[in-house]
Amino acid sequence: MNSPCRILVLISGNGSNLQAIIDSVQSGQINGKLVAVFSNKADAYGLKRAELAGIPGEVIPYADFNDRQKYDQALVKAIDTYQPDLIVLAGFMRILTDEFVNHYAGRMLNIHPSLLPKYKGLNTHKRVLDAGEKEHGASVHFVVPELDSGPVILQGKISIAENETEQQLIERIHEIEHKIYPKAVRWFADRRLALSKGIVLFDNKPLTQPKLL
Repeated sequence: MNSPCRILVLISGNGSNLQAIIDSVQSGQINGKLVAVFSNKADAYGLKRAELAGIPGEVIPYADFNDRQKYDQALVKAIDTYQPDLIVLAGFMRILTDEFVNHYAGRMLNIHPSLLPKYKGLNTHKRVLDAGEKEHGASVHFVVPELDSGPVILQGKISIAENETEQQLIERIHEIEHKIYPKAVRWFADRRLALSKGIVLFDNKPLTQPKLL
């Protein structure tokens, strides 16, 4: 078996996707070690989740820096002390600089609550309902400098119920996220997943369409 993948997670809030990954590591489904959890907010509940799981937690507040570039440079310096193989963005509510993204090219994943490339950015659930869409979902993708535009690896899809509220949709999409994110992390840890010249490779073959849960 490959040596455990060293995973570092970035959060800003509740950390429910972090918890799903913690659970999958602890159960042995992911051949990985969570080496640290970083947050830009000291009151993020995800830090408590990390503490309960015995994972080092670090806070680097954005208010301590004059600009994004200096913040990201400090973040890189702190992250690299843990020598991670994979960076997982789990509700990290900051737009990262190109310099940061390129430093971790091919080893940083994000989850987005829409069926990318549809509905990049914020407020996806409301926008999906306002548009009268019949389907919604979540996507795991490699991170590239352009926001929510990296190659998509895995998606989970649901049908939108008639008269479904935004809150109901949010809760259902969270359930999807908690399934697909650990799965994608597991594939990366098992070295089944890679990014080469902008193309996702799965088992050393180009992934022409995102996999579906």
